[in-house]
Amino acid sequence: MADWTIDQVAGRFREAALTAHRLPPVRGLGYFNTWPPILRQPWETFSGDDVLYRFPPDPAAIDRMEETIGWVLWLVEEDRHLVWMRADGHRWREICRRFGCDRTTAWRRWQRALLTVAVQLNTASIPIKESEIS
Repeated sequence: MADWTIDQVAGRFREAALTAHRLPPVRGLGYFNTWPPILRQPWETFSGDDVLYRFPPDPAAIDRMEETIGWVLWLVEEDRHLVWMRADGHRWREICRRFGCDRTTAWRRWQRALLTVAVQLNTASIPIKESEIS
């Protein structure tokens, strides 16, 4: 991409948050069960727990997520939290409560943070000639 816009950066953060939610859960080393699984009758499964099936993301989505996570290093810590909360789908009311500001102020800070990332991405994509280095 040659020119990044605020909307493209926001979409990329949203995609990264969705990809992170689709990753399998991290399980620590702990107890395990050596008993064989219980085979239930069909009438016993009606009251069973609902199983949540997560389809893992494709490798390209994981690569884009890792790249996007690196972008937050260009932001101050408060802006990182703001961008990730918004990408994670939190409502503006929750964000305003977390940062102690008005909705308009939170939206401006979010736009400024996305603009900072877009400017960094656009300046990183400009090729530098060898004659300019010397």
